[in-house]
Amino acid sequence: MNWVTKLRNKNPLLQLFLWVYAALSVYPLIWMLFYSLKSNNEIFVTNPFGFPTQLHFENYVEAWSKFNVPVYFSNSVLVAVATVVGSIALSVTFSYAIARMTWRLRDVARIYIIIGMFIPIQVIMIPLAILVRDFHLANTYWALIVPYIAFNLSFSSMVFYGFFRSIPVELEESACIDGATIYRTFYSVILPIIKPAIATMVIFTFLSSWNEFTMALVLITKESLKTLPLGLLFFQGQFTTNWGAMGAAMMIASLPTVLIYIFFSEQVERAMTVGSAVKG
Repeated sequence: MNWVTKLRNKNPLLQLFLWVYAALSVYPLIWMLFYSLKSNNEIFVTNPFGFPTQLHFENYVEAWSKFNVPVYFSNSVLVAVATVVGSIALSVTFSYAIARMTWRLRDVARIYIIIGMFIPIQVIMIPLAILVRDFHLANTYWALIVPYIAFNLSFSSMVFYGFFRSIPVELEESACIDGATIYRTFYSVILPIIKPAIATMVIFTFLSSWNEFTMALVLITKESLKTLPLGLLFFQGQFTTNWGAMGAAMMIASLPTVLIYIFFSEQVERAMTVGSAVKG
């Protein structure tokens, strides 16, 4: 039992605050669910905040069939999964190299990667578009996957670097004495310890790539390659908008992120205390 749980059990006011905070956090999802089951008139005039008086499940059918949501959804899944795999694989190995190995320009490489966290997307959009064009990646999945990996690499590397620094060196020395190579030590000893950190970064990386809009809008113009954030624009017509179907599409877009958080929530909670647990 961690200190937050102990304090919550001893302080009823803190427990009440946590329940209120949880309700405020969940309410937007509940409101969006109600939104997706209402008609346009009910959304804006008769019942904007309450429970739907009539459930319009046809909004989901229309969003899935009429507005090409399956294509946008599959594109978002492919891009997000590739981004997660690429950024986690690169950042874990790079962080291990700068945290546990001694080599020339190690500190320079670490600072160079961290600087990437402070570069706004808007500053490099034009050079990025030119690079994508010159490398013949325009209107391909790689036009999004490669920049997404690059932008997530800095933060992921910083997080993993902190976790690697908290692991006692004696673990690796013991593995070395037992005859394990550096690769065997990394995969069999180090990776199992940082699983909570990996789960945490999977969530952050997936969310950032799943919800990203600016780069996708600039780099992708082909209809069959657009992701869900771009696809939601097509729900707004020149004279009328099917807001119920748009709400249904937003619920469909939110479902993977909610499921991923639920699946990795225990690992994320362990990530908050893994450093002290390892040292103990």
